[in-house]
Amino acid sequence: MKPQQTLRRTGDFLAERFPVDKLNFASMVGKKEVPVHRLSWGYYLGGLALFFFMVQVVTGLMLLFYYQPTVSDAHASVEYITEHVPAGALVRNIHAWASSLMIASVLGHLLSAFAMKAFARPRELTWVSGALLLGITFAFGFTGYLLPWHQIAVNATKIGLQTIEEIGAYLPGQMSLWPAAIKEIIQGEATVGQATLSRFFALHVIILPLGIVAVLGAHLLSVQLHGMSQGVDDKPRRMEKFFPAFLLKDLSVWGVAFMILFVLGLCLPFESLFAYPLFEPYNPKGSTPDGIKPEWYFFWIYYPLELLPFWVILAGQGLLGVVLLGTPWIFRNTNRRTLQVLAVAAGLYLLVMTVFGETIYHLFKG
Repeated sequence: MKPQQTLRRTGDFLAERFPVDKLNFASMVGKKEVPVHRLSWGYYLGGLALFFFMVQVVTGLMLLFYYQPTVSDAHASVEYITEHVPAGALVRNIHAWASSLMIASVLGHLLSAFAMKAFARPRELTWVSGALLLGITFAFGFTGYLLPWHQIAVNATKIGLQTIEEIGAYLPGQMSLWPAAIKEIIQGEATVGQATLSRFFALHVIILPLGIVAVLGAHLLSVQLHGMSQGVDDKPRRMEKFFPAFLLKDLSVWGVAFMILFVLGLCLPFESLFAYPLFEPYNPKGSTPDGIKPEWYFFWIYYPLELLPFWVILAGQGLLGVVLLGTPWIFRNTNRRTLQVLAVAAGLYLLVMTVFGETIYHLFKG
């Protein structure tokens, strides 16, 4: 294919997915309609993810006034926030809970969009941007986990970075050196230390927020241009106006979510729930604590990694990444019933490995 033809086809593809010449927000908001069907609840999950992200931004900015991103002061500053700053413990708990609830909302939104075949033409790039948002959200969780600089967080980060380096053993030729180079770039020095903390802090509060704002902007623009997908039925039961009917419902869900988030932050510290000892600063001469685990949203890969050969998990993750980004083209001729079955199966796998992963691990390990 000639370069001119490639450019023309690329331009036509982007013009169909982003018809910005027709962009008129006032008109779109006034005319936008939301289909009502069996999976209409899935539409609220995207809004919830956005709400929890905004909570993350607000509470994160509040924490920045006191947090010190140095190995000598990071843990002490978190302890000071929790014990001495007025409402500091509440803000920090809300920040931690909102992180988990945001990831849960993004996962639910992705699965419901898959079940509704919301990636069908011309919404391919809406899906791809959503898949990228999922990856960025996981990166937020991974980088934020290190910032309190306690014993479990640092050791868990070491294990995560070491896993990246181990990928090199399964790659051919010069490519085998790439994972170690990536690990060195992320870690910044021979072992996890000040350079690592500084880089994770920069990623968490600057680079990833800029990335998510850019991708989220493209995602929301695509949704506005193409509207809501028609759902799981050939024809929705009825249509309702986005403004004000659906918007008021969306804001009501946000209100309930904030009330739940506030109660959780007030009554149930995140560390206590998962038995993570906050006030145990990292000691490089100390022993590695037993039973180190990642956050719950990594259990779906953590327990299989404990049970299966590393190359199996590596191949599976590579395949999953290809399938996620290629979903609009891989499943373009798949009927919605099959997609719903696949979405339910994926959701059950995530639920089972998150809730019963440890039981399954001990069962197979004897």
